[in-house]
Parts: sequence; structure tokens; C-alpha cells
Amino acid sequence: MISSQPSNSPLNSAADPFSDVLSLLQVRSMRCTRLEAGGAWALAFPGRSRLKLVAVLQGQCWLLLPDRPAHPLQAGDLFLLSDTPYSVASDPDLPAADGMALFPDHGQDTVRLGDGGTVMLGGGLVFEETSAWLLVEALPPVMPIPADRPAAAVLRSMLELLDREMRQPQIGGAMVARGLAAIVMVQALRAYVADHGEESAGWVGALTDPRIGRALTLMHGEIARSWTVAALASAAGMSRSAFASRFRRLAGVAPLDYLRRLRMERARAALRHGGIPVGDLAAALGYASESAFGHAYKRVFGHSPRQEGSPAGRRAGAGASHDTR
Repeated sequence: MISSQPSNSPLNSAADPFSDVLSLLQVRSMRCTRLEAGGAWALAFPGRSRLKLVAVLQGQCWLLLPDRPAHPLQAGDLFLLSDTPYSVASDPDLPAADGMALFPDHGQDTVRLGDGGTVMLGGGLVFEETSAWLLVEALPPVMPIPADRPAAAVLRSMLELLDREMRQPQIGGAMVARGLAAIVMVQALRAYVADHGEESAGWVGALTDPRIGRALTLMHGEIARSWTVAALASAAGMSRSAFASRFRRLAGVAPLDYLRRLRMERARAALRHGGIPVGDLAAALGYASESAFGHAYKRVFGHSPRQEGSPAGRRAGAGASHDTR
């Protein structure tokens, strides 16, 4: 049972929903890579729970995705990928080598193949499986931003800075490169939604919808409040049925399912940070009892709140379902 809590609860977020979600995502790794390739080449990369940016700085190549026609890329093109395998190649008919083998986790971040006629930058955020639903699973598998779009021109200066950091390492260069890559990814998401409309980008697009975006902002800002679909619909200026239908269509889940899972993600972040008793956390999130909170937590992550942070709890969480009930 959920009870109302004041909007100044320590677990309420003043940030916009997108920034709030980025803060809750369990990022396992963040990396920037550079590929210089010439001649005949083709590299394949697996799907992962990640948000991946690829930008073509020089030359041209092909992007290949499952069950889609090969897509030509030229200098200035960039694209975002969610959880999908993909290949890049000089010729779409070439057999692809394992690209991951060229970019080991703790190895060289710049790879050169042949004379380097094509230059590409990559940036990737890899998330824990149980938190990927917040962003990755709500996005289309591929989000292209062609060179002729106004947004590509805006991103070009940031990509030039990122490329400089990759080519000429300086003190703190790795941190600067990761920060620039993260900014480029956020700007690219904005650009894609602006070009393709809110219904093309899942949950991120829902944020740009004036009515659904308002409901999401309210839920993130007053997470402990006893929200009902009727109350959210009223705040959005819509009928209950129209709101519920549009929310599910844009966000991919029902409004209260989204709210429940968001509460659990906020709870997990607080538990991993430490310093707050489980009972206080349950009350701050609007649960009338610790047992009700614990039951909801276990349904989402597969272990109790008190196990969070333990090796057993982390193993259970890694294999938990994405049940949002």
C-alpha cells in the first residue's frame, strides 16, 4: 500500500526526468574508441545493454543491422544504437571480423586498419541489465542523424574536440573524452527526437510530449505521492482513458507500473549508497510498511532490500526479471 509523503522527501528529485534516469542507471563502463580503416574491412559488434554512439569523421562506409538493408554512411553522419548487434564495413558483402577482439576492455582505444581512409569515433555507455529498462530498452535499435541535418552541424564541433582528445592525449584526457562523449550522446538523443517526433523514440520521446512529459516530471519530482492514473491524467489535462493509452504507447508501460519500478530504482540507488535504514527508505518512498516495500523490491530485483550490496544480492539482481508490477 502506498501512502502520501511530502514533496520535499529526501528521495524526491528536483532534476528533470531524463537527468534523474541517467543518475539512476547502473553504468558498468564508459568508453571512447577511434577507428581508422582503409582498404577492404568489415567489423561486427554484439548487442549489449548499452547506448552507443558512432560518428563518421572522414571517408565513407556501410552500417549493417539485423533484418535491415545496408545503410551507406558518409563523413558527418552519426547514429545512436541501443541493444542491437551491428557491423560497419567498407563493403556490405564482406564477411565481418570480430570487432570486439580489436578493442579489448583494457587495451588500445585507437585501432588502425590499412591506410585509414575512413575515420570513426565511438562512445559507449554499458549498463547493468536490471537498470537498462530505464533507457536502453525504451529506445529504437538505431537512431540515425544524417550529416545534412542541422543537429549534425551543432554536434560537429563537440566531435572535433572529442577526436582531438583521442588523438592527442593530455593530462585528464580520458575523463574529458568520456564527458564529451556523454554530452554528444545526450545532444544526439535530443536531435533525433526533434527530427522524428516523440512517438519514434520511446520513453525519451514521451518526455517531449507536453502532456505525458508533465506527468513524468510530476512522478519523478514527487515520487512518494499517492498518485493515481486519474490524478496524473488530470494534471496532464486529459481524460483517464486517453492518458493511460497515450502513456503506454509512448513510454512502453502503464503509468503506475512505471512509477513502481522508478521507486525501486531510486531505492536501490539509495541502498547502494548506504546510510539510510530500510524502514526510513520505505517511508520516504511512500510505502506504509517495511514489509510492503520489501515485497515490492524482491519482485523487481529478486532479493530483499537488506541483501542489496552483498555478493548474493548483486548476483540475484543481475538475473532478475524486468517485472514492473
